[in-house]
Amino acid sequence: MRPPAAPSEARADQTSTLASMQPSRRALVHELKRRGEATTDELADALALTVSAVRQHLLGLGKDGLVEYRAVADGRGRPRHLHRLTTRGHGLFPAAYGELTNELLGYFSEADASLVDAAFERRRHRRLRQALARLEGRTLAEKVPEMARILDEDGYLADFESLPDGTWRITEHNCAIFAVASRYGQACSSELGFLRDALPEAQVDRVAHMVAGQHVCAYRVAPRAPGPPSS
Repeated sequence: MRPPAAPSEARADQTSTLASMQPSRRALVHELKRRGEATTDELADALALTVSAVRQHLLGLGKDGLVEYRAVADGRGRPRHLHRLTTRGHGLFPAAYGELTNELLGYFSEADASLVDAAFERRRHRRLRQALARLEGRTLAEKVPEMARILDEDGYLADFESLPDGTWRITEHNCAIFAVASRYGQACSSELGFLRDALPEAQVDRVAHMVAGQHVCAYRVAPRAPGPPSS
């Protein structure tokens, strides 16, 4: 089990994370964004930093999940490491996806309010089909960490923990669709419905909610009591 991630304002707002970086590290992130990929030497030359300093910055950014590298064979010598931003690293830069989605949903609502409900329902069904395929054949104890991985892959920075009372807690430290969820309650009800349908053998309840002002969204997952034996 992965340990629960420590909640922080920086994880909830990745744009402010970029703004709060020390200047040389922020410049390195911007350089990788512009270049796509670069070696340590190339970054050092571009930023007028020592190779040692660049390596230290890359190490820190790698630990934060913002930078990764791939090895490329270079003749008979040691392979070169080309560094690049991860998906999370690219997410440091502002994007208007939430505003655009809200604008489009607004057009749907003006034309026919039921279209918004239908859009969220179709999204829930698509995610559910994909999740059930990954959860098939697993016990509830195995499904919970897999659900956390699914949510994490969807951009929710999710993890889970087992609690002493035999239940689990799935925590989302980031809302991948916060701008939309803040305007359309269907986004949050769809998320809860998705988790309940994916884990039918459990009682799933939301116990923390970002839209309500809390710093995470969290869900309590409790095994359902077995029903009476059939006669």
